[in-house]
Amino acid sequence: MVIMALDHSHDFFGNFAANPTDLATTTVGLFFTRWVTHICAPTFFLLTGTGAYLTLGRMSKRELARYLVSRGLWLIFLELVVMRFALQFNFDYQVTIVTVLWALGWAMIILAGLIWLPMWAIGAFGAALVLGHDVLDGVQAGSFGAFEPLWLLLHQPGVIYNNGHSTVLVAYVLIPWTGVTALGYVLGTTYGWEAAARQRLLSWLGVGLIVGFLVLRFVNVYGDPALWSRQKTPLWTLLSFLNTSKYPPSLLFLLMTIGPALLLLRAFEAGIPRLLRPVHTIGKVPLFFFVLHFYLIHLLAVGVSWARYGTVREVFESPDLAHFPFAAPPGWDLGLPLVFGVWALVLVLLYPLCRWYAGLRQRRHVWWLSYL
Repeated sequence: MVIMALDHSHDFFGNFAANPTDLATTTVGLFFTRWVTHICAPTFFLLTGTGAYLTLGRMSKRELARYLVSRGLWLIFLELVVMRFALQFNFDYQVTIVTVLWALGWAMIILAGLIWLPMWAIGAFGAALVLGHDVLDGVQAGSFGAFEPLWLLLHQPGVIYNNGHSTVLVAYVLIPWTGVTALGYVLGTTYGWEAAARQRLLSWLGVGLIVGFLVLRFVNVYGDPALWSRQKTPLWTLLSFLNTSKYPPSLLFLLMTIGPALLLLRAFEAGIPRLLRPVHTIGKVPLFFFVLHFYLIHLLAVGVSWARYGTVREVFESPDLAHFPFAAPPGWDLGLPLVFGVWALVLVLLYPLCRWYAGLRQRRHVWWLSYL
């Protein structure tokens, strides 16, 4: 959650015209600022599945399925209403970009059906989607005719609705992300094992996925729609090698991110270092932090706009996809050092609230607190 906030701080205070993963427009600092945040989304989906399995310790399967459906619908509502306003501070619905909460919600709803299958079948389902979905990269949504929007929802990010006034773009598609969640559910079974056995598995899996990424990426044949190539310097060649696709998340993207995530899971079994305890507090209330940090970052953007330009009108406008999350005034980019400063400020301001809410959830075991 903390690393994710860095990415979103840049979304609001960086250069809207520069794509951090486009080697033609990015810088080394900007590329790696974006690259380190790639670990966030795959970990969210993986641990959503793992957490669902662990919930079986206090719920029956029927209760878990009901919870997953209700929780999934709640996340979809948050995405389309609460988070849409947080991103744009308007209700005109000229631009709506469907992102992570939408996909997490649907992944939970689908998982509610998958949990009735044998564990091997859930694992096979997840593995098939993660390992094989890149075969579908050449299939274009337009070839499905009237069913084009369905393919855009499942595999190919794109605009599913545009009536000349309102545009809806789906960034997080369902096929690969649902597969990651299913594999996370299977991973949850290892938390019933003896600790040493689980830790060995996490270590071997983590290293294995990283090695698999390095080998498959070097071969440069399968696993990502964009092949790497030699660039003007070895450093930029490394950037090309690491520059895998998140939309949709390619096999190589998932190997590159889930491998380190598994090693972190293994490392944190020994306990949370004192230095990271504030981070752990934020991690106890992830959805609470997720919602609030967008509102805070956007409010900070309003304040910066007023201080620099004497107006806040543009910060409430998002007329098209080129002006998302808002129509930034000329010269808006604060530069990476100040973006990191905004990130630090967001964490400092939200930490007391996260600590308070984590304590509230620990003291009061009421059902509605589990939805935020």
